[in-house]
Amino acid sequence: MTAALVKQTRTIPIVFTMVSDPVGERFVESLARPGGNVTGFTNVESSLAGKWLELLKEVAPNIKRVAFIFDPKVAPGGGSYYINLIESAAPSFAVAPIATPVHDAVEIERAILEFVRESNGGLLVLPDTTTRTHRRLIIALTAQYRVPAIYDLREIVVEGGLMSYGADVVDQFRQAATYVDRILKGAKPAELPVQLPTKFVMTINLKTAKALGLDVPLFLQQRANELIE
Repeated sequence: MTAALVKQTRTIPIVFTMVSDPVGERFVESLARPGGNVTGFTNVESSLAGKWLELLKEVAPNIKRVAFIFDPKVAPGGGSYYINLIESAAPSFAVAPIATPVHDAVEIERAILEFVRESNGGLLVLPDTTTRTHRRLIIALTAQYRVPAIYDLREIVVEGGLMSYGADVVDQFRQAATYVDRILKGAKPAELPVQLPTKFVMTINLKTAKALGLDVPLFLQQRANELIE
């Protein structure tokens, strides 16, 4: 959505939310000084990849491999943005990161079927349009093959995913409203820094965990913002 708007105007102010890499996507010149008509709030910062891996290991300690699934056509930098973050974090959690690019439902199913041929694997579903569109397929396949998976949005866990950890969407829109207000009062987007996420939400579906044969540790349940039973 942001990319489409930027193509249409370089003068009308634009305030985005839930954008992973606004510099890499050339929406802004830098986070500190956007420099044009666009500013807003990102949904990813450098420690998030490590947090996803940490949570997967805590809920499924036997994991040795993590496939991270994304669509290179729509993921930031063709996926390189996430690849760099995840590959840097993976050694700290003793897991082998496996980049898994997909483009459609057929490739998603094929990739997961290939991945589950070996045991002790977990899935990290990265946020992009394709994984969002086919989230129910991914949920169904991970349930069928008993693969623990982590997502970024609570709503996916409500639909049956195992767990999620990501920027608080409601908080992002609330903050975006303050930027809109400032712009309407005369502030320039070029001078409003792009903000990194500061509030995160973790949701765990205990029913899904039980179906996968996972015993979610009590300390993890206590840290969760929401438990679905």
